[in-house]
Amino acid sequence: MSATILSARRVKQLLDVASKTRILVIGDVMLDQFLWGHVSRISPEAPVPVVEFERESFMPGGAANVARNLADLDVKTDIFGVVGKDDAAKKLKQLFAEQKIGCAGVLSSAKATTSIKTRIVAHRQQVVRVDRETRGDLDIKLTTRLAAAVAAQLQSTDAIIVGDYGKGVVTQPLLNELKRLCHTHGIWLSVDPKPVHQLDLRDLSLITPNRKEAFELAEIADTTRSENPFNDTHLMQVCEKLLRDLQPALLLITLGDQGMFLCQRGQKPFHIQTVAKEVFDVSGAGDTVIATFTYAIAAGASPIEAAILSNHAAGVVVAKVGTATVKPAELLASFRGPLS
Repeated sequence: MSATILSARRVKQLLDVASKTRILVIGDVMLDQFLWGHVSRISPEAPVPVVEFERESFMPGGAANVARNLADLDVKTDIFGVVGKDDAAKKLKQLFAEQKIGCAGVLSSAKATTSIKTRIVAHRQQVVRVDRETRGDLDIKLTTRLAAAVAAQLQSTDAIIVGDYGKGVVTQPLLNELKRLCHTHGIWLSVDPKPVHQLDLRDLSLITPNRKEAFELAEIADTTRSENPFNDTHLMQVCEKLLRDLQPALLLITLGDQGMFLCQRGQKPFHIQTVAKEVFDVSGAGDTVIATFTYAIAAGASPIEAAILSNHAAGVVVAKVGTATVKPAELLASFRGPLS
């Protein structure tokens, strides 16, 4: 179905305007640390594998991974968030510079600690993850500074993405101000929500929860699952309730191996089946989806085209290990090769 609706030629047209598009990303920025190695034995101290260290790598994580996905599609990208005055923050800013992501809107605070997620990977599989972070909502002073930094960049902005990972940057006052600014300036506003925050998510351009998050947002128990999403009574109820209560322009629910469900008021949901053939790591796949979908809309794609494009992008990244991204050539190839 994807190939008939979105051709490789159309994909190329959408990708060709990336350098003329600018998107701002606001949210919880983190540093992803990867320790790579191999396993050849089990520890005599406990029934756990012993990972023999080979190398270490770092990548921007959280909302910064959304920015990284955009930058790798050649989109002009700026990241906004709060970090501590620590070595992890210095490493993050170094990575932003290397990946050509504008980071003037990343504020440093002595009250904050830069979040670090350490993943130990052996034989292309994640063994364990260690999180070092503090949680707590931003104070009003930092929130005001962050919102002002965003407001100063709106004249040349096509869209804004908010990445909420529950670490405290995305608060109701910040989201309210972003909604006001976007409505005033006619700017697209996408949000990847965290239901635990219980924020007012009404009147957004796009919401991209996964299945679990969608059910939590709708306050409906997920007790059944059908191989055909259209026969999944509870899923259909979730779509209807979220569209009615939150009034988003678009609702995109990611369903893992079942693909995606694109929902619009007054229309039957559109189901996009997954194109992933191999799944090594789903880390950051949701970041790829919201980044690619939002970019596609900014580039002039229809909602269905944007959903298909982001589904293909997710299919590429889950076949990689770590918080991966997709390059334009890889995305184009997925519409010409076996993924399509």
